[in-house]
Amino acid sequence: MSEFLDLEAQDGVRMTWNVLPGTKQDAAACVIPAAAIYTPLKPIPDIPLLPYAPLRCRICRAVLSPFSVVDYTAKIWGCPFCFQRNHFPQHYFSISEENLPAELFPQYSTIEYASVADTSPIMPPVFMFVVDTCMIEEEIGYLKSALAQAVELLPEKALVGLITFGTFVQVHELGFGILPKSYVFKGTKEVTKEQILDQMGFFSGKKKPTVGVIAGSRDGLPAESISRFLLPASECEFVLNSVIEELQKDPWPVPADLRSSRCTGAALSVAAAILGVCVPGSGARIMAFVGGPSTEGPGAIVSKTLTDPIRSHKDLDKGSVPFFDKAVKFYEELSKQLVHQGHVLDLFACALDQVGVAEMKVAIERTGGIVVLAESFGHAVFKDSLLRIFQSAEHDLGLCFNGIFEVNCSKDMKIQGILGPCASLEKKGPLCSDTVVGQGSTTAWKMCGLDRKTSLCLVFDIARQGGPEALGPPASNQFYFQFLTYYQHHDGRMRLRVTTLSRRWVAGPGNVEELTAGFDQEAAAAVMARLVSFKMENEDDFDPIRWLDRSLIRLCSKFGDYQKENPSSFTLSPRLSIFPQFIFNLRRSQFVQVFNNSPDETAYFRMVLDRENVASAVVMIQPSLIAYSFQSAAEPVLLDVTAIAVDRILLLDSYFTVVVFHGTSIAQWRNAGYHNQPEHAAFAQLLKAPCDDADAIIKERFPVPRLVICDQYGSQARFLLAKLNPSVTYNSSNPPPPGGDVIFTDDVSFEVFMDHLRRLAVQ
Repeated sequence: MSEFLDLEAQDGVRMTWNVLPGTKQDAAACVIPAAAIYTPLKPIPDIPLLPYAPLRCRICRAVLSPFSVVDYTAKIWGCPFCFQRNHFPQHYFSISEENLPAELFPQYSTIEYASVADTSPIMPPVFMFVVDTCMIEEEIGYLKSALAQAVELLPEKALVGLITFGTFVQVHELGFGILPKSYVFKGTKEVTKEQILDQMGFFSGKKKPTVGVIAGSRDGLPAESISRFLLPASECEFVLNSVIEELQKDPWPVPADLRSSRCTGAALSVAAAILGVCVPGSGARIMAFVGGPSTEGPGAIVSKTLTDPIRSHKDLDKGSVPFFDKAVKFYEELSKQLVHQGHVLDLFACALDQVGVAEMKVAIERTGGIVVLAESFGHAVFKDSLLRIFQSAEHDLGLCFNGIFEVNCSKDMKIQGILGPCASLEKKGPLCSDTVVGQGSTTAWKMCGLDRKTSLCLVFDIARQGGPEALGPPASNQFYFQFLTYYQHHDGRMRLRVTTLSRRWVAGPGNVEELTAGFDQEAAAAVMARLVSFKMENEDDFDPIRWLDRSLIRLCSKFGDYQKENPSSFTLSPRLSIFPQFIFNLRRSQFVQVFNNSPDETAYFRMVLDRENVASAVVMIQPSLIAYSFQSAAEPVLLDVTAIAVDRILLLDSYFTVVVFHGTSIAQWRNAGYHNQPEHAAFAQLLKAPCDDADAIIKERFPVPRLVICDQYGSQARFLLAKLNPSVTYNSSNPPPPGGDVIFTDDVSFEVFMDHLRRLAVQ
């Protein structure tokens, strides 16, 4: 595994196959698709930042890289993608084998270019807060204090706007400091940019241009009009804080048998229109704070009558969801508008009820937005996550804007699409595959918002046809890939990051060992999790368990070592040996088992999975479990019910929750207060160690996970038990060890799962 981690540290890429199947037929036999999980802005130490424009191939526009073939005497370089020979421009004429520019150094396969010619004024980031007021006073109080903290942390030059909504939408004019002033819009209908321009007096006393699109100060919109609604944080801090302090519950009375009328969709459409009018094409985020379901106007997810329940997974399966399709269509249109403007939608959904994350998913995901789901605005999950966005500490997010992501690869590779937070720019070309996965049929994508952890999953198609001549001379056995990310760095300037890679391919029947040697089982598990989530959402009558099982059986049949019809002879190479365990846990995970989760929770889990890197995805699929006891130092243990013991503390990290679980003896000693007595200092240390480790996990994770501290046989122990392999259940013949635990389930255990796998793989 370590060499794959080294490759990731150098370029931010993990590939399922690091030695690729060479033909279409070989690729089909390999079961797991050729895919890469790439983190475009991964912090890489010592990455050079070049102060000049990149040199590009004049045919395919690929950028000069260490894989280009250079003729130093003729001053010509050959492009590895289209084999075009290009002349070096005048300012490269001093190059030689001893005097190389940085982009030809073999260790700089990832490099950044800063645009020097860019003399346009730096646009500060824009934050539009969209705040729900249909909540109980207590929740509004929590939200007000969180917002006040966030406002303090905003960069001084950042522009800020504020919209509040309930039955109506109110746009606050922060530039009018004499007294609070706001424009009110009806919550029942969408608002267009034209209506915004007319009704909010953007051209009061001035002549409105009769032709062309009016967007921003460049296109004739008076700057003083923009500064009525979007002001630098340093100028409007006082007004903004006083508006936030005076926020009150939506004044419209709500009968006891009805839900509040909350017009989330209308508020978001007003926010998008204002940003589209004032600051199109510059980095802006709509940050929506929502405390309940939308019941009014576009994007409503449920009626106001309390007797009508909010849609569940069962309702979605049966198709009895009168609001769902209409709401999704509204958010799809909103996402197109936001992507066109280059703006991001972030959602902070804090309620015990569903708020409509499942419907908004398309707009949040395509704009690269952040989503945080918590039970209350007073919950640490929300408060800490919000602060983490604005804090500039070692674990800050490094928010960047306005990205465009492009891919170039060897002509024998095609791109099926990307699973992750981006939107297709519909740039069709010969590299597009006929099979489309996620955002496909394009070689360029818009990433309105991205940060240093945002990861994309690129799925490739190998187009080389097999045949005797397909084996070719060994000189041509490399596939090349180039990923280009243009983005607005958080200093406001545009940058281009270029990552170029090559991977060897092998073709023909005798290549199983070489393929196995390059198989990255962790990356494969992360790709399969994204794929199964995508298929569950987009394919009718898709059976995820069956699809995962069949893929695993076919993979083991091809790469396992066994004698036909003899299950006991079956073995897997160490490169593949953990993969069945990943699939076993993926089958039981919240991505596949939607029972007991609302559609909002499922959408949230999948959105976070789709933007995280391989290491995080593996923790979501197969949580890590660490045991602490007097007998030994902290040690990782199997994710199994037999790990539970009375004198042990367990720390479970399942990404969204971190659980500290005390065995019964430990809990009794703690309740008796032994840890406060000086002679039991070792016990105090034992209690403290897992909590310190849990804090370390929470500090570097976003969204901040929920911390659960519980005891054996306590009600919250379910957070741990639900994730453990049920090797000892209520009806198994082997009793648990003394002080151990049993799990009340009819799920198969990993041992039974492996027995079935061996039997089916050797047939």
